[in-house]
Amino acid sequence: MRRNSVYAIGLGLWATGAIWLLFHYFFPREDAFGAAPHPLEPWLLAAHGAFAFASLWLLGLLWIAHLPIGWFSGRRRWSGSVLFVVALWLAITGYLIYYAGDENLMSLAALLHWSVGLGAPAVFLVHRFVGEASPKARVEQRSRT
Repeated sequence: MRRNSVYAIGLGLWATGAIWLLFHYFFPREDAFGAAPHPLEPWLLAAHGAFAFASLWLLGLLWIAHLPIGWFSGRRRWSGSVLFVVALWLAITGYLIYYAGDENLMSLAALLHWSVGLGAPAVFLVHRFVGEASPKARVEQRSRT
């Protein structure tokens, strides 16, 4: 259940952001007044915001149920730390996009947000499937064999 929630929320978050980027930058529309956003852009941003809210809830759940076990076992500590920093970065830059107030800062935050966000699935996949082990865990593994 928890694993499927991570996958669904992560995929929804990434997909809504990536599709918004595609529509915003690669499918410009023109109307009688010049450049106009694609009609799906507001819906994609709303969905992205909903998934972002769910991801913050999920991060809190993982903080309680997943992080302590992983941290104290020493397994995937490095990749988990990087993944946590990426999530924190995306939360902060996402916040700045909406609440910075200064147009230049908002534009910079958006660029920093989507440039890291597009690569976030790679960080997750490394954490999920690349089994790094701490020296302590390697010693324990050798002693069992």
